Amino acid sequence: MGWDEDDIESFLPLTGGARQFVSGTLRDSANLTMLSSGYKVNVIPQTAEAGIDCRFLPGHQEQLLELLDELTGEHVEVIVDHLGVSVDSPREGPLVEAMTAAIQAEDPGSRVLPYCLSAGTDNKPLSALGITGYGFAPLQLPADLDFAPLFHGVDERVPVDAVRFGARVLLRLVSDC
Repeated sequence: MGWDEDDIESFLPLTGGARQFVSGTLRDSANLTMLSSGYKVNVIPQTAEAGIDCRFLPGHQEQLLELLDELTGEHVEVIVDHLGVSVDSPREGPLVEAMTAAIQAEDPGSRVLPYCLSAGTDNKPLSALGITGYGFAPLQLPADLDFAPLFHGVDERVPVDAVRFGARVLLRLVSDC
């Protein structure tokens, strides 16, 4: 099964259990997460507030904020409570090569796929200090395991063999560096 480089969505079926994890990082997003207005059920509120969680790809911050301002119109004031950074780490270099080699030594023929992480990461404040960081948590998961919902879920878990694989890869990485 191939994929069209001009249509990144066509790549998603090839990601198996990581599909849900990866699909949320292919575009900017804005999700309405909170609404608040009024003080009593039989009184029309004078004001209303909405909380919107925006996630933007590296280099898209201004574009997303401009779109949000355009969509809300002239009668709505947009107040940014928190503006995080969107980190883009180099996809080549000695550390990336070492991570790739460690994975491939334990899983010959495997391919390393860089991806954006839509969650929080310590790499964001570290980038302000000029430190380049990577999220590297090697797990060898069964192809049919829909693992994305397991992270931070009620029954959060990964197979023991996946953890063993990750421990071997990490040991190899730190031993070789």
